[in-house]
Amino acid sequence: MPIFGSYALLLALALSVYSLVAGAVALLRRGVGADRLGDTARRAGMAVFIALTAAAVALVAAAFTDDFSVAYIFHHSNRDLAIPYKFSVLWSGQEGSLLFWAWLLSAYGFVLRWRHKVDTRLVAYASVIVAAVQVFFTLLINFAANPFAMMIGDIPPDGNGLNPLLQYPEMVIHPPMLYLGYVGFCIPFAFALGALIMKYPGEKWIHITRRWTMVTWLFLSCGVALGAHWAYSVLGWGGYWGWDPVENASFIPWLTGTAFLHSVMMQEKRGMLKMWNMWLIFATFMLSILGTFLTRSGVVSSVHAFAQSSIGTWFLIFLSLTFATCCYFFVRNRGELKSENKLESLVSRESSFLFNNLVLLAACFAVLWGTLFPVLSEWVTGTKITVGPPFFNRVMLPITMLLLVLTAVGPLLAWRKTSLESLKRNFLWPTVAAIAAAVLLIVGGMRPWQDMSVFYSLMAIALSVLVVATVASEFIRGGRVIAEKTGQNLLVSMMQLTRRNTRRYGGYLVHVGIVVSIIGIAGAAFNKQNEAPLGVGDRMSIGPYTLVGRSYTQDDNPNYSSESAIVDVYKGNNMVATMYPERRMFKASGQTATIVANRSTLKEDLYLVYAGRNDENGPPIIRAHLNPLVMWLWLGIYVVILGTLVALVPNAAAVSLRQPAHAPAAAAAEAGD
Repeated sequence: MPIFGSYALLLALALSVYSLVAGAVALLRRGVGADRLGDTARRAGMAVFIALTAAAVALVAAAFTDDFSVAYIFHHSNRDLAIPYKFSVLWSGQEGSLLFWAWLLSAYGFVLRWRHKVDTRLVAYASVIVAAVQVFFTLLINFAANPFAMMIGDIPPDGNGLNPLLQYPEMVIHPPMLYLGYVGFCIPFAFALGALIMKYPGEKWIHITRRWTMVTWLFLSCGVALGAHWAYSVLGWGGYWGWDPVENASFIPWLTGTAFLHSVMMQEKRGMLKMWNMWLIFATFMLSILGTFLTRSGVVSSVHAFAQSSIGTWFLIFLSLTFATCCYFFVRNRGELKSENKLESLVSRESSFLFNNLVLLAACFAVLWGTLFPVLSEWVTGTKITVGPPFFNRVMLPITMLLLVLTAVGPLLAWRKTSLESLKRNFLWPTVAAIAAAVLLIVGGMRPWQDMSVFYSLMAIALSVLVVATVASEFIRGGRVIAEKTGQNLLVSMMQLTRRNTRRYGGYLVHVGIVVSIIGIAGAAFNKQNEAPLGVGDRMSIGPYTLVGRSYTQDDNPNYSSESAIVDVYKGNNMVATMYPERRMFKASGQTATIVANRSTLKEDLYLVYAGRNDENGPPIIRAHLNPLVMWLWLGIYVVILGTLVALVPNAAAVSLRQPAHAPAAAAAEAGD
C-alpha cells in the first residue's frame, strides 16, 4: 500500500500540473482546439480527486493494518488504537494533514469543475487557479512532507500511538470541519481572482459563490466551536478559549469571512465596495493558508501545533506568490472595480455594513498582531516576547461591545437613508428591554462599578438583549403585515416571512446565535475555582456545592490505564449528582490525558478535573471549577447552524395578495437585504 500511495501522489501532481498548464494555454488561445484542450484540463483536474482519494485510502489502510514500515503510521498509530481513531490518524500528523488538505481541495475542485456549465469561461479561470493551489499542495506531499516515507532499519513491532489529546470523539470531526472551512475559501477566492483577471462584468461571480462562501463559513464556524468544546472537555484547565496561536489562526479567517458575507450585500444591492470585497476574499484565503502555515511549521508554540518543520519556507513562498499575483491583477484591472454608487448617509444600512466591516477587520488585525508578535519580536530583537490572554481580552472586549451595538442597529436601518425619527421609533422598545435587563442584573447582585470584568459582562448581556429585541421586532413587524393580509396567526406569518427571504431572516437567526454565545462567554467573569486532595469521606466546597469523596478506582485496557475519582455532589443537604473525573495513561506514548467530569445546566457548569496525586498512595487531587452560563455558548452555536441552514434555503415564491391601504410597511418588511 505505501508504494501504491506514493504513485498515487505522483499521479496527482502530474494531473495538477497538466490541469494548470493546459487550462492556462486554453484560456490564452481561442477556437475549437482551445476548447478541447480546456476540457482535457478540466477532466485532469477532476481526476486529481480520484488520485488523492486513492492515496488517502492507502494511508488509512496502512493505519488499519498496522503497517509500521511507514514512518507516519509508526509515529501516529499503534496496534491497540480504537477503530474511530485509526481514521483520525489521517489528519493527526503533519504529513497526513497536508494530504487531507490536498484531498479536500481536490473534492471542492471536482464539484467546481463538474458544475462548469454555470458559467463555462469563469469556471475555467477558477479551475486554473484551483489547479495552481493543487500543484503547491501536491508538491508539498510529494517532496517536503511525504506521508508514505519509509522507516529506516528494522520495522518496529508497535507504533508510538496517537497523541492522547486527540483520542477524544470530537477530534474525529473537529479537524475535518476546520479543514473544510480553511480549504473551502479557495473556491470563492478562485472565482474572485478569475473574475478580476478576465474583467468579468457585474456581480455574477458573487451570486455563483454565495452558497460556497456560506457553507465554507459554516464549516469553519463549526470547526472553531468544536475546537473550543474539545479544549473545554479535554485540556482540563476549566476554559474553552485561551487565545492560543492556533486557536487564533482559525479565528482570523473567520472574522474576515464574516466581514465578506456582510459587505457583498452592498455590492449586490448598490454596486459598492467592489475593491473592498475583492481584497476581503483574497485576505480570507491567504489567512487560511497562514493558519495552516502556523499550525504545521512549528513557528508558534501551541498545544495544537506540530513540531518544528522546514515546510514553513514552502508556505511563505506560496503566500508571497499569491499576494504578488493578486496585487498585479488588481493594479492592472482595478478600473473594472469602480463603485456605482456612493454612501449617501451615515444613518443607512450601507453605513452599518461598512462600520461592521471596519470593526471586524480591527478585531482581525488585533488578533493577528498578538499572534505574530512573539515571532516578530524574536526576529527583530532576538528575544521572544509572549503576548497572553490579558492583551487579547483588553483589546477584544470593547470591540465586541461595538459589534453588538452595530448588530442591534443594522436591522433597523433602510438602504440609502433612514430618518432619525424612524430609527428612534423602532429602537425604543429594544432599548427599554436592554436597560431593564441591566437593571435586573444589578438588582440580582452584579456590581459593575467594582470590577471591569463584571462591567463588560453586564454590558455584553444587556447589548445581547438589545440585539435579540431588535431581531424579534423585525420578525414581529413583518409577520404582522403578512397576518393582516392573509388572516393567518402571527407565528405562521413569521415563518412565511422567513421563507420569502431566507437569506435575510436566516442571517438574523445567526445574529441571535452569536449573541446567545456571547451571553455564555459573559459568565466567565464569575468563574470560581478550588483545588484540594479528596480522599474517601473528604469534603470540598465550591459555590453552593459540597463535594464528598466516595471512592476512587483503577482500570486497565490494552490502550491505556486509568484512575478515576468517584465524587458525590451535594447542594445543601440534597445529593444532586455523582461525578467521575478521570486521568488516563496511554501505554504506547507514555503520555497522560484528563477526562473531565462536567455537570452542565443553563445556569452553570460544575467541572471536575482529576489533577493527579501528591504521592503514589495519596488521595486524588481534585480541581473544581464553577463556570456560569457556559451552556449558553454551545446553544448559541446550534442557533448559528440553524440560521445558516435557513439562509441557504432558496426563497419561496411570494404570494400576490391585495395590500390594504393601511399597511404601507409591507414592502419594507418583505424587502430583501
